[in-house]
Amino acid sequence: MGKGAQNYGKKDGTGKTSSSDPDSYAAWAKEVSECEEKFKVDRKNGLSYAEVEKRLKLYGLNELEKHDGPSVFRLILDQFNDTLVRILLVAAVISFVLAWYDGDEGGEMEITAFVEPLVIFLILILNAIVGVWQESNAEKALEALKEIQSAQATVIRNGKKISDLPAKELVPGDIVELRVGDKVPADMRVLELVSSTLRLEQGSLTGESEAVSKTSKPVTEDTDIQGKKCMVFAGTTVVNGNCFCLVTDTGMHTELGKVHSQIHEASQSEEDTPLKKKLNEFGEVLTMLIGLICVLVWLINLKYFLSWEYVNGWPTNFKFSFEKCTYYFEIAVALAVAAIPEGLPAVITTCLALGTRKMAQKNALVRKLPSVETLGCTTVICSDKTGTLTTNQMAVAKLVAMGHTVNAVRTFNVEGSTYNPLDGKIQDWPAGKMDANLQTIAKIAALANDASIEKSEKGFVAGGMPTEAALKVLVEKMGLPSGLDSSSSTTSSDLMGCSQAWVKTGSRIATLEFDRDRKSMGVIVSSNSGKKSLLVKGAVENLLERSSYIQLLDGSVVELDQRSKSVILDSLNEMSSSALRVLGFAYKDDPSEFATYNGDEDHPAHNLLLNPSNYSSIESNLTFAGLAGLRDPPRKEVRQAIEDCRAAGIQVMVITGDNKNTAEAICREIGVFGPDEDISSKSITGREFMEHRDAKSHLAQKGGLLFSRAEPRHKQEIVRLLKDAGEVVAMTGDGVNDAPALKLADIGIAMGIAGTEVAKEASDMVLADDNFSTIVAAVGEGRSIYNNMKAFIRYMISSNIGEVACIFLTAAIGIPEGLIPVQLLWVNLVTDGPPATALGFNPPDKYIMKKAPRRSDDSLISPWILFRYLVIGLYVGLATVGVFVIWYTQNSFLGIDLSGDGHSLVTFSQLRNWDQCKSWENFTASPFRAGDQVFDFGSDPCDYFRTGKVKGMTLSLSVLVAIEMFNSLNALSEDESLLTMPPWVNPWLLLAMSISFGLHFLILYVPFLAQVFGIVPLSVNEWLLVLAVALPVILIDEILKFVGRLTIGAQTRSKSSKHKAE
Repeated sequence: MGKGAQNYGKKDGTGKTSSSDPDSYAAWAKEVSECEEKFKVDRKNGLSYAEVEKRLKLYGLNELEKHDGPSVFRLILDQFNDTLVRILLVAAVISFVLAWYDGDEGGEMEITAFVEPLVIFLILILNAIVGVWQESNAEKALEALKEIQSAQATVIRNGKKISDLPAKELVPGDIVELRVGDKVPADMRVLELVSSTLRLEQGSLTGESEAVSKTSKPVTEDTDIQGKKCMVFAGTTVVNGNCFCLVTDTGMHTELGKVHSQIHEASQSEEDTPLKKKLNEFGEVLTMLIGLICVLVWLINLKYFLSWEYVNGWPTNFKFSFEKCTYYFEIAVALAVAAIPEGLPAVITTCLALGTRKMAQKNALVRKLPSVETLGCTTVICSDKTGTLTTNQMAVAKLVAMGHTVNAVRTFNVEGSTYNPLDGKIQDWPAGKMDANLQTIAKIAALANDASIEKSEKGFVAGGMPTEAALKVLVEKMGLPSGLDSSSSTTSSDLMGCSQAWVKTGSRIATLEFDRDRKSMGVIVSSNSGKKSLLVKGAVENLLERSSYIQLLDGSVVELDQRSKSVILDSLNEMSSSALRVLGFAYKDDPSEFATYNGDEDHPAHNLLLNPSNYSSIESNLTFAGLAGLRDPPRKEVRQAIEDCRAAGIQVMVITGDNKNTAEAICREIGVFGPDEDISSKSITGREFMEHRDAKSHLAQKGGLLFSRAEPRHKQEIVRLLKDAGEVVAMTGDGVNDAPALKLADIGIAMGIAGTEVAKEASDMVLADDNFSTIVAAVGEGRSIYNNMKAFIRYMISSNIGEVACIFLTAAIGIPEGLIPVQLLWVNLVTDGPPATALGFNPPDKYIMKKAPRRSDDSLISPWILFRYLVIGLYVGLATVGVFVIWYTQNSFLGIDLSGDGHSLVTFSQLRNWDQCKSWENFTASPFRAGDQVFDFGSDPCDYFRTGKVKGMTLSLSVLVAIEMFNSLNALSEDESLLTMPPWVNPWLLLAMSISFGLHFLILYVPFLAQVFGIVPLSVNEWLLVLAVALPVILIDEILKFVGRLTIGAQTRSKSSKHKAE
């Protein structure tokens, strides 16, 4: 990721961002009449059909573009754009050609020869299929984005209202009517409100945690997206009100369209994971090494297939043996097969898949396998605030009621952070002894309220406005006064028992809707006795302006004077400074206009309710009762998760669309900032960041950072700059606006509960519980998985070094070929696979989250580890070649009798010059037995070095398998001895070793398989020889580990003393 994202959100010469279309019209900054004039439309009649046709041709359909992904053929070719794959492909082709050549010549081993290239081709085909399948799913985020678009719209054209026009046919200049529940079909300028208020849920696009009020009044041209109060945006939803709007932008020119373009750009620029880069680098080094070794083998053996004589100092009479030349071609192929860990891709995929299962148990659902590994080296987590660090559930944190006198107030702290009424209690609460003032507050909170709380599979959820739902929960925590019993009205299991009890005391007969001018909402209630009351909740300052009285603790009402008003305002300021959203409660008994009103439309008072401009006068001479502070509270476990991040060397940045004060208060509470820390340079808005002179240095600050009022392009720019600085970035998000940044980040993390489908499809991982602490747990799991992957990668590579050493020594010494490519392929793919996979189950290091994250450019193998595995590899080579030589030249070894099969012995010199056998005088080879087979060389004694080497080859292969099994025990820990980390800490490894040995026995003792692999059964003594040669590999690595611990310990102590001195 990142390559194609380098122009995201960049600034032009003026310092303003150039993310929007330069030709776009700033309708939000113009009066309604100017907008109508610009788009040449009359709001009463709309556009004519002829004009619509013209504009459709000019602007196109109102839909998002469909980007054609790469063709299947292109995807298939891309799968071969890998160094290791290319080496394998070349090896397979050469192997196939040589097999064909041997078949034409009547060779005896053509079955074996063809198995090898076919297996390699099969590996490559399976690898390509998996790769194509993964990449073909990459663009699903764009498809999910289209689901957000509205399907139909209500439009005025030619003076007529069309209620079901397909939204894709909208053009700039169309007049659209919006009602409650409608999905906005395009970006539009609000022309007029039909209702008193208009609110839209646009959090998925802007990141705001609450529905936003809209108006028809213009704002300044440089306003950010959250501040464009006179604009409604495609894909958002009307939650309250009714209005007429003017379409200003359609299709790809809408804010939703810009997000679509950014997701597409980000998806075009995905980078390889850190591990993939390391493996690619390893492949390139491997290519060079294979090339050098092949050249070296050819030079060493040049004399066998090319000879010449010197005449007068010049070489002449060249003799070339094609047969010998092809033999060394086969050695080159064997080298390629030996050097490449063919089973590595399968083992990595298996380990990552197992890792995803572990993460799923911790509520982290991984959508893309490589993300598991990338998580392990995350250095920065860019987290959204709402719903990730907080619960995304409004809750009352403080309740302020009136005291005994006009100058006194009582403050109650309210516990709990969810919509669960049983989550927390009110501190110092007079349970069962609620005074008259507290009863009034409870009644207003319960009755002037349209919300509900329900219990679902996802927990407690709110129906209606979050603030009103929080007040309903407060009522339940307050309980009921002694004279009011919930059991009479509801069942004891009812979540809203207390609220229902208050509702039973009177019925609502009228509602005074909230509007932006008076900033309050009221209801007229008729009690069971017929007494009318006006109950009001809203902004404290506005309620105080319309209040004349104050209710005291005992229910008595006194006049509201300036002194008592200032006491209330002091409480308001204290709560506001803590980033609480404060609502006041007031009432009026027996409002004269409604004394006889019962909801009848013919009543004179009903006319007053039809005109919202009358609401302020109706809500006058109120009696103020109290106030409550609400907030979206932080999750309980987040503070500890932030501390864990700090201990693990991971920086946390909060990027939110919410306002600055609220975000700062939450960040202090959860530990991103200290309680008294100066954050003037660490907390800025998204716009301030884009205009920053040195944005990179701002991001380079240590500790937490906060970006409030952030737009999508701000998030992308932050991610891009962090990645340019070499950071590995995890980005969380839930809205449509987060999707481009999720795509751009190394790890995009979407919310499973609150997240949109767009965000989920753009992400690499989905949090099933929307919880920040789950990310931290997933990072720990990712680190553990990476450590285990390093263990089996080192194990497989060390095994391959041994195989290369074996073939190189065979060619260098000149003895017959001890291992053929198909045998090496079997070892790399099958016998090495189970132990390597089992190493993925190694127990995690208990200090894994106390270490700094590894850099993405850290090497997989340090110089010391490379030296260790070169030593081990050299021993593997010596052991496999040595056992071959021992069988040909010795009757016994370490007291183990090897003469039981009756084979002939030769000298080491004869074995080295076996190709000159025909020139030896009186050379004979005795027949020998292997299992049920008898090998007789009466007709051609020299065949003893060709078909007769089958026993030596079997011993070499068995030693190789046994050594690699014991070497897997060495890989349990990079530095720890098997005495401190015994094999049974990972029982899966012991099981895997048993499986691998079982598979080896299978090919040894099943005749058909033995023929395919060119091997024969072994006797008990021969197995003792195999174990005697293989077991020392454990002792050698134990010595090397001991030396490594001494060296590393000395270096650590040296660094520690230097650090203390500094």
